[in-house]
Amino acid sequence: MAWFRRSKASITAEPQRKDTPDGMWKKCESCGEIVHRKQLEQQLFTCAKCNYHFRIGSKEYLALLIDEGTFKEMDRKMKSTDPLQFQDTKRYKDRIRETIRKSGLNDAIRTGTGKIGGIDVAVGVMDFSFIGGSMGSVVGEKVAHAIHKARKSKIPLVIVSSSGGARMMEGALSLMQLAKTSAKLAQLSDAGVPYISVMTDPTTGGVTASYAMLGDINIAEPGALIGFAGPRVIKQTIGKDLPEGFQRSEFQLEHGFVDAVVHRK
Repeated sequence: MAWFRRSKASITAEPQRKDTPDGMWKKCESCGEIVHRKQLEQQLFTCAKCNYHFRIGSKEYLALLIDEGTFKEMDRKMKSTDPLQFQDTKRYKDRIRETIRKSGLNDAIRTGTGKIGGIDVAVGVMDFSFIGGSMGSVVGEKVAHAIHKARKSKIPLVIVSSSGGARMMEGALSLMQLAKTSAKLAQLSDAGVPYISVMTDPTTGGVTASYAMLGDINIAEPGALIGFAGPRVIKQTIGKDLPEGFQRSEFQLEHGFVDAVVHRK
């Protein structure tokens, strides 16, 4: 029976489990591949297997786009108010306060100046994590300031859009931002300053209906949803099945709504 006795007490029947930190692994929503976060960062948050582009925040996109150490943020402390005293499932002012706490952002876009390849630019990058990247008065005002900065300094403007549309908790005040930003871009065009619009997944609603589609060059990431109303709403409205890939970047390129579909790398 001695043959079956353990000679060392250090061997245990149940090895201790090591906890894996949250967010260490990510699952690709397209092909199901499980990717380590470090590898994902090296791939610029795209799937090496199927090229699926993960949604990323404004901080990550700025780090990819702008030369290191050159970004200077504008209007960082600008916050939304609650002019309509709006309430749905919760009060709008409470929703704003909670989202600021969770996201670390004061609204759905970061704007500022920096360099891309050593070239001075004015830049704005939207963030879908802030109430679905919705465009309220603050987003419209910050975009208008960025456009003004580009026109005054004679430097190119780059805006990266990621939005579910207008922020309806602000009603007509939100919709007014479409006209304001479009008018500012007309002034930029008259001044001969280039504007490059980059559309990521998703770019919809009032943002698509205004500055996202008004670039001198409109660039889209692969597979991004780009449109005004969403496919489900359109299908319910017209009562017909939509073409495969409807409103995705490649569909929009084929129909002339964007100039190029470009991989994030």
